[in-house]
Amino acid sequence: MRAIATACFRHRRLVLFVWLMALVSMTFVSRAVGTNYTNSFSLPNTESTRALELLENLSPGNAGDIERIVFETSGGTKVTDPALEARITAMLGRVAALPDVTSVQSPYGAPGQISTGGTIAFANVQYDIQPQNATTAQAQKLVATATSAGTRGLEVAVSGQIAEAANPKSVGGTGPGVLLALVVLLIVFGSICAGVLPILSALLSLGTAIAVIGILSNVMKMPNFSSELVLLVGLGVGIDYALFIVTRHRQGLLAGWDTESSVANAVNTSGRAVLFAGIIVCMALLGMFALGVSFLYGMAVAAAIGVGFTMISALTLLPAMLGFIGPKVMSRRQKRSLATDGPRVVGTGTKGFWPRWATWQSRRPYVGAVGALAIIVVVALPFFSMRLGLSDQGNDPPGTTTRQAYDMLATGFGPGFNGPLEVVTVDRRGVQPAVLAALGRAIAAHSDVAHVSPPITTPARNGVTVTLMQVYPDSSPQAAATTTLVEDLRSQTVPAAVGGSGMTVLVGGTTAIMIDFTHVLAQKLPLFIGLVVALSFVLLSVVFRSIVIPLTAAAMNLLSIGAAFGAVVAVFQHGTLGSLFGVGQPGPVESFLPVMLFAILFGLSMDYEVFLVARIHEEWLKSGDNRTAVRNGLAATGKTITAAALIMILVFGSFIFGGQLIIKEFGLALAAGIFMDAVLIRMAIVPALMFLFGKANWRFPAWLDRALPRLAVDPSKVTVGLVTPEAPVAPVAPVALMATDAEPAAEPTAV
Repeated sequence: MRAIATACFRHRRLVLFVWLMALVSMTFVSRAVGTNYTNSFSLPNTESTRALELLENLSPGNAGDIERIVFETSGGTKVTDPALEARITAMLGRVAALPDVTSVQSPYGAPGQISTGGTIAFANVQYDIQPQNATTAQAQKLVATATSAGTRGLEVAVSGQIAEAANPKSVGGTGPGVLLALVVLLIVFGSICAGVLPILSALLSLGTAIAVIGILSNVMKMPNFSSELVLLVGLGVGIDYALFIVTRHRQGLLAGWDTESSVANAVNTSGRAVLFAGIIVCMALLGMFALGVSFLYGMAVAAAIGVGFTMISALTLLPAMLGFIGPKVMSRRQKRSLATDGPRVVGTGTKGFWPRWATWQSRRPYVGAVGALAIIVVVALPFFSMRLGLSDQGNDPPGTTTRQAYDMLATGFGPGFNGPLEVVTVDRRGVQPAVLAALGRAIAAHSDVAHVSPPITTPARNGVTVTLMQVYPDSSPQAAATTTLVEDLRSQTVPAAVGGSGMTVLVGGTTAIMIDFTHVLAQKLPLFIGLVVALSFVLLSVVFRSIVIPLTAAAMNLLSIGAAFGAVVAVFQHGTLGSLFGVGQPGPVESFLPVMLFAILFGLSMDYEVFLVARIHEEWLKSGDNRTAVRNGLAATGKTITAAALIMILVFGSFIFGGQLIIKEFGLALAAGIFMDAVLIRMAIVPALMFLFGKANWRFPAWLDRALPRLAVDPSKVTVGLVTPEAPVAPVAPVALMATDAEPAAEPTAV
């Protein structure tokens, strides 16, 4: 690490040039080849997927995606007005000529596609490809062709997964998040140069990462919110990583080291913590490949690339930029102090908020812990009523064509018309009209069914006849009633209607695929949670040679993540303060959110845990007294942990008020989780538990000590002391090197 930092410092112009060229070249390539973000919910071994596969094999013309072009008139005219009908029909002819479109069902030739009042209508556009196989250019062409029919008194919008790819990509709260982070950094550092550096490092690396992700979207399936997700996560961790290193560098300068030695030491100490934390986050994210759900692969890769690039930037670009600004990284007060008082090492001391808080905690550990625990429990309670699902296009940002189409369909026909089910029948006996009619009547009789379209029968192929019926629920695609409808149709209605006929009936369609997707993830979630907890336990056991500390950390991680889920359920599912957070309509929590949150929050919680406990462990080795060690460790690390957490909270929180619904959920969950973890758990509950456990914190079976490998995130075999500015390397106590805002443990042996 020292060699990397020294090379980047001495060749800083080359390092900066390489990063700038990477940004420019990747951005150019990304714009040249375009992006192809798409959402795909196809899952193996589910009924909805079997229905899709049957259509692809036996009726390929009906196997693709169905988009809906929705029309709404105003000013007292109706869609049946001759002039408007001619305009709409001409446009539908142009849509029918688009690539991969097999048919267009006009509202003027099919029953049930014009509202009762005659002011709203829709046309079905049948594709022979699935939405994940359609390009962004195709989506934009469809929307542009459809909306070209819009005129005075006629509004046109398009709904469907292909159309969703044409919605403009929002950058969410990037601007406000960066500004808020800059304010915090300026307050913490008291220096414009020091405050701007972490943001520049994060933004430059994230710009390159997003360009790379855009290129990869043409190779692997990545959801259309990937870039927003990378910005959300990358800004928080990137700024924090740089914050740790800049803080350590400033301490080196205050201790009298020259700039190069201080930068090398900062990367060799705090940089190791950054490397460890970044690798852990990437490992947790890429661990989602073990779940076998392809939809998660793209999100995992995109987020891991974002975290990886910010980590590499903090270890290479940041040392180079620190070389450019030199002593300007210090505040004016620090410069005056260095000039008048000379080099110094500041101990934990007794003055300031955090030393006083640590002392109070050591005397009354249970008071603060009980208060913090009570807050977390209250916030986490809604978690136990969490319902997983996938939000529909009624939650898309206002003004997008999919949101407009959703609202128009819901007004004219009911919310269920935004997500019809596809009932696919397969019969080797030829067409059985009586059985099909009985099936249609049975489905239409269900209390949550608004309309059943006439069956579309394809010519027999290989002796098999396939029919397709569109079933429109009364409830919206994301409603719990729609999930119940699918379950009822599969388990009761369909078997009773076709029993003994030899006909195979499958309930599919996009809405059914989403329901099956949620069911599969809910089954795999406990496995993923177990893997995350087990990984955290093993890693902390190896690093700290302790059993109690990893068990405590695992329990605390579960507590903070439970609180994060509770906040999301309260706002987005129950609608509490929903208008404040821009929630269109309460609905289920996105089914893949728990998996992603566990991966991200696990890595961030691990960072804070290691940062705090490493300094406590240092104090334990020095004093041998557990109470003194916990008190001093908390006093030394409290300021930096809370400052880093505040930056993350502000960055994550800024995304709540912009972007897609899933990004809002991520923003609230991450902001709430970081607050609970860094402020309440690490600053109150963990110290209280360590006070309670005493020396048991540091007991480790001898046989396990011999069996486990030795992993350290700090340099080894260095001595305590403070070197003069001319010395090339600054020796520091081994464990102290983890504490990025902490000073060397002992008083200087020589100044």
